[in-house]
Amino acid sequence: MKLYSYYRSSAAYRVRIALNLKQIEHTIEPVNLLKKEHKSADYLTKHPQGLVPCLETDDGQYLAQSGAILSYLDTLYPSSILLPPDPFQAAKIQSFVDMIACDIHPICNLRILNYLTEVLKVDPQQKLAWYNHWIVVGFEALESMLETTKYSFGDQITLADVYLIPQVYNALRFEVDMTSFPNIMHTYKNCNQVDAFIKAAPENQIDTI
Repeated sequence: MKLYSYYRSSAAYRVRIALNLKQIEHTIEPVNLLKKEHKSADYLTKHPQGLVPCLETDDGQYLAQSGAILSYLDTLYPSSILLPPDPFQAAKIQSFVDMIACDIHPICNLRILNYLTEVLKVDPQQKLAWYNHWIVVGFEALESMLETTKYSFGDQITLADVYLIPQVYNALRFEVDMTSFPNIMHTYKNCNQVDAFIKAAPENQIDTI
């Protein structure tokens, strides 16, 4: 398999974690968002939205959107399954994941921040205020859902951790004050002691700047 990835993309980061957790043989093909490589004619044939990540399967098919990719990998490689068999617990974790994927990430990602500065002409402090506000609002809800366990929902890594860690990484990069989120930081520190998370971290990617 080949993953088209950008080192700081939290969506690509999620997939890198899952590939590592499941020990799936793969290669990384960097796509430089700053150089607009994701908008090239060639890349758009693979991912019509021109976003990352994009997964190229072993038989040459392309799959976009991290949620769809993670579902595909979890079905195809049921070892280290990311959602528990209990229906309620699985739904609870999916609810947590959706808060990140649907409510936090879409309004705090690179293309939104670029639109704020390039089109709406907000200044850097206003951009950071936007980012900080929506991260804090989202993290307050996530914090209340976390259990006092090793990982987000128990002592086994789940899909919740796969989504949470990249979002926290970016929050720290934008200097969000995390002192009000001890459960989130507890989970973040524990996950980042696991080899699959360490290998997936932005600073360990081949396209790290």
